Amino acid sequence: MKQKTYTISPAKIGNQQGFRLPRAFYQDNPHLAETGGEIEVLNEDTLLIRLHPNNERDEDDDEGLMMSLFLDFLIKDAMKNPEKLIPYTEEMSQKIDDLLTDVKLEEE
Repeated sequence: MKQKTYTISPAKIGNQQGFRLPRAFYQDNPHLAETGGEIEVLNEDTLLIRLHPNNERDEDDDEGLMMSLFLDFLIKDAMKNPEKLIPYTEEMSQKIDDLLTDVKLEEE
């Protein structure tokens, strides 16, 4: 496959910054549409992008995103409604320990 260069432009995505790829990129590389990966900064003007084509995303990425969104929700709610917060006590901890005494977790 002949290497081809595509022009990218900055883009605001929600409240984050990103890059917009041209339509031609996805027309030439449809297997890379909606895929995730990593980006590594090699120096101040060079990035290396590793993609996981065919949606080979790690399930941990999805779980991490969901956990992050959930925790963001909890923090916003706590900041809006601090009167609803209650301190976590030793008694609460003991009740949870008692409930989980015979629970066996499956090893991954």
